[in-house]
Parts: sequence; C-alpha cells; structure tokens
Amino acid sequence: MNGSGARARRFKQVDVFTRTPFRGNPVAVVLESVGLADTDMQRIAAWTNLSETTFVLPPDAPGADYRLRIFTPRAELPFAGHPTIGSAHAVVEAGIARPQAGRLRQECGAGVLELSIESGGLIWLKSPLAKVRDLPRERLAELETALGVSVTEGPLIVHVGPVWLVADLGAARLVDAMEPDFAAIGRLTDAIGATGVTVFGADPDGGAMHVRSFAPAHGIAEDPVCGSGNVSVGAYLARCGRLARYGRQYQARQGMQLGREGSVSVRVEDEDIFLGGHAVTCVEGMLRVT
Repeated sequence: MNGSGARARRFKQVDVFTRTPFRGNPVAVVLESVGLADTDMQRIAAWTNLSETTFVLPPDAPGADYRLRIFTPRAELPFAGHPTIGSAHAVVEAGIARPQAGRLRQECGAGVLELSIESGGLIWLKSPLAKVRDLPRERLAELETALGVSVTEGPLIVHVGPVWLVADLGAARLVDAMEPDFAAIGRLTDAIGATGVTVFGADPDGGAMHVRSFAPAHGIAEDPVCGSGNVSVGAYLARCGRLARYGRQYQARQGMQLGREGSVSVRVEDEDIFLGGHAVTCVEGMLRVT
C-alpha cells in the first residue's frame, strides 16, 4: 500500500450502532476514492479485514449527495446497513456532504437511498424494498444442524441487497447460547444463494430483541452488528404478521458474544423498513495507495 508515487487519501474508521467507541460495528471509510480501480478497492477491503469497507465518490444520479461503493473482504455489495450509516456520519463530519433539512441522499448499487439525521445524532436510512421467499422445506434440517438449535415457524430468505436467511429461535437466551457450525452455514448459504444467516429471539421481559448474523462465505464468521440483517428481521416480522409482538418500531441488541453492545432501531411503515443507529469516529488518518 506504500511506495513511491503513492497518493494519500483521507480515511476514517467509524463505529456504528453505538455512541461509545469500540462497542459497535466498525466500518472503514475511504473518503477520497476517485481514481481507485475495482481491484484497489477490493484489496483495501481485504487489508482492513472489517466486515465492510466503503469508498466515497462523486454522485452520478441526479439529486444524490454522494456515491458509495461497499466491499466485504471478498466481494462488493449493492447495499449494507451499518456501512451506509457509518459512511453518512463520516461524510457529514468531513464536510463532503451537508444535510438539507436533516436529510441526505446516498447513491449506491441498490439505487438512491434516503437518510435522515435527528438532532441527537440518530441516523435513519430507508432500506431498499425487501423481496421475501420461503426456504425450501428440505433445507430446514440442514439449517437447524448448522445452527445447532431448533427453529420456530418457517425461515425466510430476504433480499435487501445482501440476501439473509432469517430464522426465529423463539427466545433471546437461545440466540445467546448457540454455537453455530460456520462451515455448514457457508455451505448452506452458498447453495441457496444467500449472503448469510441472521437469527433472532425475543426477550421474555420485554427488553430489546436479540439478533446475531453469520456470513462465513463472505469471510465474516459473525458480524458484530448487522444493519441489513436487522432490516431483514423487520421484513420477516412484517411478512409473518408478527409485528404486534414487538411494535412497528422496536429496538434490537447485537454483538455481545464479540464484546460489543450494539443498539439498533427498526421502524416498519407498510412495505418500507427504516434502520436507525448512532455512529462515532474512532480512527482518522490517511491511506497511501499506489
């Protein structure tokens, strides 16, 4: 990454779904990405070794404030939740974009997304429209073996850019205690064309839902706090008619097994699903890219 002729580019690492550094899900944000080839972006994303790295570019779409490309260590994604929120925080903090009446418009592979920033710093995004289908019944036993736990009702495959196989484990304690077989999850998700598996369970005391997300086929054994996974849970609840249990706006917690304390807000309005979270910058500096 260093060498003669290298150009320094502004860089931030932002923790998302938290107000406290090192307690959320980090995203690396390269703020000056003009001139980087696809191979450069993928190499940088593999080097940061975070679940996602984003690259900020001038917009192509009319009305967009900036364009974002999103990479896992292995592939590009059209959309992802925590990189979108973290990158919005970064571009506003860096002065690249300025919210108009508290709103931003971000262009990405999934189209132009609307974001809003509340006075307390909570950033909301409107997710791409979810496309939902059933998991083939013959795959249910394979899923339960991979998770090491029984699944309640029917798992669903939810496409919001990333594709998540979503399963309800029934109770937060089961989500907490599960020890999945990552290799088996990778085989299953590859076979059905999914990015990974997201599981959730209710808190019997009425607290926040507990969520966990696994994407080993993309080099992410467990995502600390997954925005698109939480959007997919909202789509699952809407499809199954189960929003009454949680409400059309609810809180989810994620990342405790990895030493994090992620707090995710989800709001469902008819077919539209909104994802909300705070963000905080942990690292600022320069990348030198040849």
